[in-house]
Amino acid sequence: MKIERTLILLRHAKSDWSESGPDFDRPLAERGLAQAPLAGLWLASRAGRIDVAIVSPARRARETWHLASAQFASAPPTRFDDRMYAASAQQLLDIVRDVPDDVHTILLVGHNPGIEQLASLLADEDVTLPTSGIAEIGVTGPWHELDAASAVLRVTGRSSGQELT
Repeated sequence: MKIERTLILLRHAKSDWSESGPDFDRPLAERGLAQAPLAGLWLASRAGRIDVAIVSPARRARETWHLASAQFASAPPTRFDDRMYAASAQQLLDIVRDVPDDVHTILLVGHNPGIEQLASLLADEDVTLPTSGIAEIGVTGPWHELDAASAVLRVTGRSSGQELT
């Protein structure tokens, strides 16, 4: 099986539940502010070139990506997509399928349960992604053909405080 593309899933860092207000506007917690740069360090040193980061517009996802992308010598091109917020695995899959096939590496920065369910669906195994968790998935065909169990889980885990495996 020849791996042609890479899909990286990053669950946003730990959010702060102490403030009232809309879920969409929830900021990162102190722990999240520490987690996000560590995720960025791992991505910058291990993931290689990222052609596009597609990020949920929710505050905690934007803050996660802002802190993570600051760890790159040159931040990857970023696109905020309203469809990412509270997206199901199927909705996330549709977002990925819309990406042109000349893009080789995509990073999605999103939310559970959708981000975790997408990793599980594609890898055909249960994948757990804690806050700031990362899953790197090898894709063998074009994005528009991506489907359940059509990919290979390469790496999964949390970058903050423990090595990804």
